[in-house]
Amino acid sequence: MNQFDNHPLYRKHTIDSAFSSLWEFYKKKFVSLFIMSLVVSLGTQYASSLVNMKELSTITDPMLMLEKMKGLLVPIVVVSLISLLSTTILQYYIIFNPVNSENSILKSVVRSLKYFIPYLIIMILLAFAGTIAIVLGIFVLIIGAFFAMLYVVTVYLFILPVMMAEETNIGATISRTISLTNKNFWSNIGWVSVFIIIMLVISVVLSGLILLPFSGSFIKTIVHPEDASTLIDVTNKPAFIILSAIAGALTIPVMPIFACVLYFNGKAGEEQHVQAPLTYNPEDYKVRVEDLYAKPYSDDHPENPDKKEK
Repeated sequence: MNQFDNHPLYRKHTIDSAFSSLWEFYKKKFVSLFIMSLVVSLGTQYASSLVNMKELSTITDPMLMLEKMKGLLVPIVVVSLISLLSTTILQYYIIFNPVNSENSILKSVVRSLKYFIPYLIIMILLAFAGTIAIVLGIFVLIIGAFFAMLYVVTVYLFILPVMMAEETNIGATISRTISLTNKNFWSNIGWVSVFIIIMLVISVVLSGLILLPFSGSFIKTIVHPEDASTLIDVTNKPAFIILSAIAGALTIPVMPIFACVLYFNGKAGEEQHVQAPLTYNPEDYKVRVEDLYAKPYSDDHPENPDKKEK
């Protein structure tokens, strides 16, 4: 028996059931997901605040800009690693906690660590492959680059669920991920497109709400674009960092939940196509004597030669 048969996201989905299942799971596990995401979001917001964007905005020399960016390499790498690690932990919790309540937050943190390095290696490979695909898409048309980006995002979403649920190595994970992505190609691409649009809308709304307490600076920046540095000053305020962390904690769990929906949809679809094994019964293959002769016509059969005309 599949250990994920009782998982609330495990089923063959339609687009409606996919997003309704995502929402129901999010509500049910909100507290634990929010706490985990808030810790991560505070870490990333703090690391991001170490980047002096105000200084960068005043630099016009490309070479000087490149030199300054080199000095920001450490904070950028830290933010990226925190993000990947948090995704790994959340994905493990979302996959395994519903089927085994022993997989608490702390145990999920510990048990998910073994997937982090393979995941990091695959992400580096995907970054190279994705960049090449997007560049090639630009040569075709802008829409080609957009389509390549959608495909890369779809492949990315399958990586951790495949690695964790099927316990595959790096090579098998890549192969299996591409296979699942291509199996329901158009529906996967379509669902990811809808998901990205929804998340963009939510992000814009949350960003607007975060800026409400600082609307004076925001409005001033719109009226006087030359004072754009005032908005950058806002991003370094503790209140802004906390509000941004809370907003991030609300949205961070959504992507790994959606990744599970995609994976379990593909997995359930595969199992529907697996037929039950045929059973062999020797009695069904024995030849009986009566099978060697034609059965006699019934008395009222129209072709019965013995039937008497009325």
